[in-house]
Amino acid sequence: MTETRLPVCIMGPTGSGKSALALALAERFDAEIITVDSAQVYRQMDIGTAKPSLLERQRVAHHLIDVCDPSEAYSVAQFVDDAERLITDISARGKLPLLVGGTMLYFRALQKGLAKLPSRNDAIRQRVVEEAALVGWPGVHHRLRSIDPDAAARIHSNDGQRIQRAIEVFELTGQTLSSLQKEALREGGWGTLKLILAPKTREALIPNLTKRLDDMWEMGFVAEVERLRARQDLHPDLPAIRSVGYRQIWNALAGQGSLEEAKLLTFQATYALAKRQYTWLNAEPNATWLDPTEADVVAQASRWLMTEQ
Repeated sequence: MTETRLPVCIMGPTGSGKSALALALAERFDAEIITVDSAQVYRQMDIGTAKPSLLERQRVAHHLIDVCDPSEAYSVAQFVDDAERLITDISARGKLPLLVGGTMLYFRALQKGLAKLPSRNDAIRQRVVEEAALVGWPGVHHRLRSIDPDAAARIHSNDGQRIQRAIEVFELTGQTLSSLQKEALREGGWGTLKLILAPKTREALIPNLTKRLDDMWEMGFVAEVERLRARQDLHPDLPAIRSVGYRQIWNALAGQGSLEEAKLLTFQATYALAKRQYTWLNAEPNATWLDPTEADVVAQASRWLMTEQ
């Protein structure tokens, strides 16, 4: 049985092979996997989120998969609460907590804590929504750039929910969301051992991303989105439906372009996500990098883990 004082993080860009590496390490080091993925938390969203198969979940315990309905929002604060509880529980049972995924905001919040931000204000939110109806979310995003350029750089110009929240925080506090997040990072948090699995260049991901998208299409990704649309209680502004691929297919099924175009847009969005992940990863302190294109990655990771413990 493996004992460790610190949970272990395996982080990296989408399509780098994190799940396969984590599965091998979990079996070797008696670990349980805590998924760090903002899309895999949603039920009925299996293909497009590249969830581990049922067989893989039977081989190794996975947590924070299928924890909420697509009609609900799952926040970074919920993730931190859930992950902290799971780390404590898994460690108490003598197992290794292995945090695996590519949602870098979740990793950062777990390590450094969350800013104490004001509660929502429906009047401000409604005013921002009305502004977006007039100028579009890119227009509101342009205003955000003048208020909080750091937040605007992180938030996509069509991500209405996050744009709305950044403006709301500024109007309520007179301070930018970025400054509050920097000032309110708690000391301590969860210390972790960090392994980054990523090719040296983003371009090296392209073959894997292309094949994975082709596989998703063959497995029925479009049909999965069709089933979600058939529910009638979901809409494209929900965080779940804004996930990469789901938004693009949803729009195509609504008559906004063809499915062929949706596939191309999904690839472009996936690659853009990988680029953003590299930006986060390059700023991650005290992490060991492994290149998944090199031989014996599992052996390298195993040696690193045995050395670090």
